[in-house]
Amino acid sequence: MKTNVDKLAMLSVQGEITHPRVGGYKVTAFGKPVVLPGTGGICYNVQIGDCCMGLAVDHVEPGVTIKRSDVSENSGLNVLACVGNEARVVSGDAKGARGYVTGTHGGAEHVLVYFPREDLEKMAIGDKILIKSFGTGLEIEDCPDVKVMNLDPDLLEKMNVSVDEDGVLEIPVAAKVPAYLMGSGIGSSTAYRGDYDIMTADPEAYEQFNLHKLRFGDIVALQDCDTTFGRGYLKGAITIGVIVHSDCVVAGHGPGVTTLFVSSKGKIRPKLVERANIADYLGVSRS
Repeated sequence: MKTNVDKLAMLSVQGEITHPRVGGYKVTAFGKPVVLPGTGGICYNVQIGDCCMGLAVDHVEPGVTIKRSDVSENSGLNVLACVGNEARVVSGDAKGARGYVTGTHGGAEHVLVYFPREDLEKMAIGDKILIKSFGTGLEIEDCPDVKVMNLDPDLLEKMNVSVDEDGVLEIPVAAKVPAYLMGSGIGSSTAYRGDYDIMTADPEAYEQFNLHKLRFGDIVALQDCDTTFGRGYLKGAITIGVIVHSDCVVAGHGPGVTTLFVSSKGKIRPKLVERANIADYLGVSRS
């Protein structure tokens, strides 16, 4: 598989560990008011590779969430940080600890980062994390009809993808999701940042597509979803992304998916396998 990796630039981006925000009651899709943990902070007991369903949470982000206070700088952080990029703590008691970017979360405008549990114990709100952003502009030269975004080239090499003689990219996935289950994030102007939620309120679809098995870090296929120049429905298109945050209680929401590959012409063949998770590819799996 040929890529243009030798043409890419590696740039530093940096954020600070955020404080969780809780605004009070949220009303579930079934009309029940609840107060639950949500976005932000250091999540000590939820990491990539863990199940993201059935938790007493709403939009919880695994590991560490970072952001910049300046809006334009935070945009640069969110657009340039790619899944699989190396991250390093540069301030505080955990200075020197190393981890990986695991996704971006729209709305909150957070970048999510994995660190080993022993390093999380040394971190504090406001600690600074430096990322070697690398991957924006990545192309697979053998697949001209496939767009790659938000993906570190080294992680691409570990994902067991292959290209056939027709330029179709075959990618192992943990689940296939139909377009009618895609909710929050639809209509966004770009998929170079943020995420796109799988709706989970319908019990029949929940069982039919095995949504209860989804894990943080799972690679999933979104069928008839085109995220090339935004997010929307297009028959035959295929988007491949990674699960970045937990299930949600609010109508129209659910596990978030950050785009990694997309083909508006359907030149991606998702291969359903028992497990396809970035925790395994990055060598940090706990289970």
